[in-house]
Amino acid sequence: MVSSNSPSVSIIIPHHGGQILLDCLASLFLNTGPAVEVILVDDCSPDSSVREAVKRFPQIKVVRNPRHSGFAVSCNRGIKAASGEYLVLLNNDTKVSPGWLSELVSFARRHPRLGACQPKILSWQDKRRFDYSGAAGGLIDIFGMPYALGRVLENMELDHGQYDSSREIFWASGTAIFIRREALRDVGELDEDFFAHMEEIDLCWRMKLSGFKIYSVPSSVIYHYSGWTLPADRLLKMYLNHRNSLMMLLKNYGSAMLLWILPTRLLLECLTILYSLLRLDLKRVIAVNGGLASVAFQIHKIWKKRLVVQALRRVSDSRITKDMFRGSIGINYFLGRSYRGSVYLDNPAKSPTSNQEGFASNCNKKRLRRKGSKKKGPCVIF
Repeated sequence: MVSSNSPSVSIIIPHHGGQILLDCLASLFLNTGPAVEVILVDDCSPDSSVREAVKRFPQIKVVRNPRHSGFAVSCNRGIKAASGEYLVLLNNDTKVSPGWLSELVSFARRHPRLGACQPKILSWQDKRRFDYSGAAGGLIDIFGMPYALGRVLENMELDHGQYDSSREIFWASGTAIFIRREALRDVGELDEDFFAHMEEIDLCWRMKLSGFKIYSVPSSVIYHYSGWTLPADRLLKMYLNHRNSLMMLLKNYGSAMLLWILPTRLLLECLTILYSLLRLDLKRVIAVNGGLASVAFQIHKIWKKRLVVQALRRVSDSRITKDMFRGSIGINYFLGRSYRGSVYLDNPAKSPTSNQEGFASNCNKKRLRRKGSKKKGPCVIF
């Protein structure tokens, strides 16, 4: 637990409905000390969950959005209402474990250049397995495709303690991202035009450009019900992932890197469309085309944001890309070279090789499936 003399911490929970919130809050107050501020941002919840939450947990502070505005806007409204030196953006479909917050605070105290960090995130449904949304720490390839220690595309590893040492990562998951407020003063808050998905990666990238570091803190553990808010096969989720990833590249890469990364990335988007057509995955085709059209339509606005981001730069792209996998995670995965995030992290400039656990048997012969799902995985190549 966080002692009374700890730096103040504000926990911000964006919420758009669902009784699962009550489980989240019960877990939070059971496993977190009193020296915290809990802010629930009601993003126009259509049910009685907020009313019930206030009744059961009167100590929470409620901020209400006038209209449904998405994750990024809700988090930013919570940040503005928060008083903490440290901030935690916590999903409403999570449960925390004893000591989770004290581990994060203690780590942040020992690392003054920490901009953000994340706990180990395990699956709510299968507590032996890493969760899709961030797992043991977020990573990324040079074309903007995120993956994680413990998760590559739809394949989630079992947790055997293989990632139980803290290390620098590229991004901390928005499922439970712990943020130093000082870093936000330097780089700004979440980009509200993202609406949802990848806004935390964009934020962490800006922090890295400004000289802050991002860490995993696996001694802190939480559980996440991945896909509860927005299932993976929803068209909106696919669209946001493709669109936001492109927006992120346009904002954060320097001119020289963008000149050669962007054409290749656009080619990979075209390959994704073609492959999706072959598999009759029309949702993915619509999502990719929609993402490309949206970026093209608002390119002027994105470019203005890019100028602001580049003005904050203290770290070169040559240094930033050392923390990326210098290739396409999607292509390497489809070629069957590896499904473990650690392989791509430890050999960033090399093509990963097959590992002893066997790609085909674990990934069902290259069909990218979530555990328990009978549906084919996503046709994502970039």
